[in-house]
Amino acid sequence: MHVALRCAACGLLHDPGVPQNLCTACQRPLVAEYDLGALRGTWSPADVRASRERGLWRFRPVLPVAAAGRVVSLGEGGTPLLRAERRGPFAVFRDLWIKDESGNPTGSFKARGMATAVTRAADLGIRPVALPSAGNAGGAAVAYAARAGMECLVFMPEDTPSANILEAVLAGARVHRVNGLISDCGKLVKQGCARFGWFDLSTLKEPFRLEGKKTMGYELPFDLEAEAGEFRLPDAILYPTGGGTGLIGMGKAFDEMERLGWIGSARPRMVVVQAAGCAPIVRAFERGEEHAELFPQAHTIASGLRVPAAVADFMMLRTVRQSGGTAVAVTDDELLQGVHELARWQGIYACPEAGAVWTAAQKLLARGWLRAEERIVLFNTGTGHKYNDLIPVPKLPVLDHRDPDCLSRL
Repeated sequence: MHVALRCAACGLLHDPGVPQNLCTACQRPLVAEYDLGALRGTWSPADVRASRERGLWRFRPVLPVAAAGRVVSLGEGGTPLLRAERRGPFAVFRDLWIKDESGNPTGSFKARGMATAVTRAADLGIRPVALPSAGNAGGAAVAYAARAGMECLVFMPEDTPSANILEAVLAGARVHRVNGLISDCGKLVKQGCARFGWFDLSTLKEPFRLEGKKTMGYELPFDLEAEAGEFRLPDAILYPTGGGTGLIGMGKAFDEMERLGWIGSARPRMVVVQAAGCAPIVRAFERGEEHAELFPQAHTIASGLRVPAAVADFMMLRTVRQSGGTAVAVTDDELLQGVHELARWQGIYACPEAGAVWTAAQKLLARGWLRAEERIVLFNTGTGHKYNDLIPVPKLPVLDHRDPDCLSRL
């Protein structure tokens, strides 16, 4: 493994052979770099197609794994890219695709990042690990920590969906509910790391979760080649954005693929999608700012979007602007309607964050920012089953099977 760690802000190099969190000089995220010049010409798309590795580990040469290191895996990555059926409100889009991350272990894209982060932590002999989580990240961290035989502590807002709390408890984590937002949970994790020696696994305060998330970007041209016959990137990608690792990671993947000679300089337009009640990146984008201020009184039922401040705000904004993208906020009512429409017309029981993405696509089409004929990819980042408590079960009539005429009352 030829990897370096460089600060995304000031450029200072850090030793990847010892545990690292933020830059020691400016407290900004560290990003892994690989010797892509040495890989260019020796590792190609054909090698990926021929690989016997499963899921995201097909991209092992650009992942933080020591040559003799043991991969901590539960079968993550390799999720389907589904062509949207042209019916109902989806009919107007001619080339719309949905990358469905719900089939990952623990039901969300968070499995990708935790696979690489815990793999690297295990290589470095780190234990225990701790993180704040509004839901899916905690469940994934606990699962991979259990797989690696590593202790994990999770701090969750008290209104975190019960399914996320349950999966963390069942996997043996030390789970703590906090009467605040994920940012308040993060403060407690920081204090605990300083006091008890835990390793902070928080979003982009640890450099290797990003590497797992970037594999979503690596997979896209292979997915499109398999489904549409073309090894290319889409015209636009809409992504639900809280802490931002998925968005930043895909941008990193595209840059690496260009340096490897796999693609040219053209990029998909990257779209940040947030909830109207917690939209710090949307607000900063619209104001032309380089950093996003703490969003006041943050609230949304989409727990993955309830991130009022992100350490990588400048990286998200840079990724969006360099791609020619934009940022959109939707209301909770709109994103829940999006969940219903994805289930009704596409058969996908998506998370609320994906409901927001689908709603944003319709808004951007109506504004003329998206065109119906463009190749567009929406990300469903997790299963809707973890959010069952958000959607009331309708009161349905009960048929009396003993009544021979019960079907006539339908």
